[in-house]
Amino acid sequence: MGRAAFAVTPPIDQVSLHELETHFIAPEIYRRDDLAMRQRKLAQLITSSIIPQLLRLHTDVVPDAPPVDVVVKALAPDSADITGLAVIVLGSDLEAAVSYVMVLRDRGLSMETLFIELLEPTARHLGKMWDHDECDFIDVTLGVARLQKLLAVFNNSHTAPMLDSRRSVLMAMTPGDQHYFGVTMVERFLLASGWKVQTETAATAQELASAAKGRWFAVAGLTAGSAQMMESLMTTIKLIREQSLNPDIGIMVGGPVFTANPALAAEVGADATASTAPAAVLVAQKLFDVASVQRGFCQSVDDD
Repeated sequence: MGRAAFAVTPPIDQVSLHELETHFIAPEIYRRDDLAMRQRKLAQLITSSIIPQLLRLHTDVVPDAPPVDVVVKALAPDSADITGLAVIVLGSDLEAAVSYVMVLRDRGLSMETLFIELLEPTARHLGKMWDHDECDFIDVTLGVARLQKLLAVFNNSHTAPMLDSRRSVLMAMTPGDQHYFGVTMVERFLLASGWKVQTETAATAQELASAAKGRWFAVAGLTAGSAQMMESLMTTIKLIREQSLNPDIGIMVGGPVFTANPALAAEVGADATASTAPAAVLVAQKLFDVASVQRGFCQSVDDD
C-alpha cells in the first residue's frame, strides 16, 4: 500500500461533493422523515457537550493555547483533531470536513498518514460515541458516510463510472468460529453506508473462496473470535486470494485478537484490521481506493 497511490488529488468543488451523495449512504437513510429533527438534536449536543469537551481538552493539552486553527496547523493529528473532525462529520457541511483535512494534508502529511492518524481514529471515535449513547446508529452512519466521501475525494476514486457496482464486500466468520455478533454488526454498517454485502456465517474455507471466484468483490471481511481461529483464518485468506475473481481483492479482519494486537493482521495474510464496525466501513473504502488507483481502474474504465 504505497503512498504514491495517494499523490494525485482532484479539485474539490460543489459538484463533486454533491455527486457523491448517492454512493456512500443507503437511499432509505436520506428518505427518513426525522433527519431534520436529528440535525437539531445533534446541534444541541455539539453545542452543549462536545465543543466544551473539545475546548477543555485543547486547553489541557496545550496550556495557554493559541486559537485551535493555529494549533491544528502546527501539530500532527492528535485527540483534539480527531474529536474536532467527528464533530464536523456529524453535521451536514462536507466542505468544512474537506477544508479540515486539507489543512493537514497541505502541511505535507500523506493521505496514508492522515488515514491512520485521523480518519480511521475518527470512525472509531464515532463508534465510541454510539456505545456511550451520545448519538445513534443513523447519526454514526451519516458521519461514517462523510468520512468515506473524504477518502474518495482525496484518493480520486470517486471518478470511477462503475463505483456503485464495484463497492461490494464478502463478509464472513472464520470457518469454525461461533461468534456472530461482530460480522452482523459490520454488515449492518456496510449496508447502511451504501455497500453491497454478501454475508456467510456457516461457510467452509473452500465455499468462501468459491463465492469470491463466482462474484466480483472489492473486499472480503473476516471475523475471528479467538486465537484458536488463526490457522483456519490463514487458510481461508490464502484460498480467497488464490481463487478470487478480483485479483486485487482487499482483505480485512476483525475480532478481539486483532484489537489487542493489530500486527496479527499482516501475520495471517490480511491487508488491514478494524477494531469497530464504523472503522471497518472506512477500512473497506480505503482498500477499495488503493486497488482502484494502483490498477488505474478509473482510467481503464474510461478508455473502454
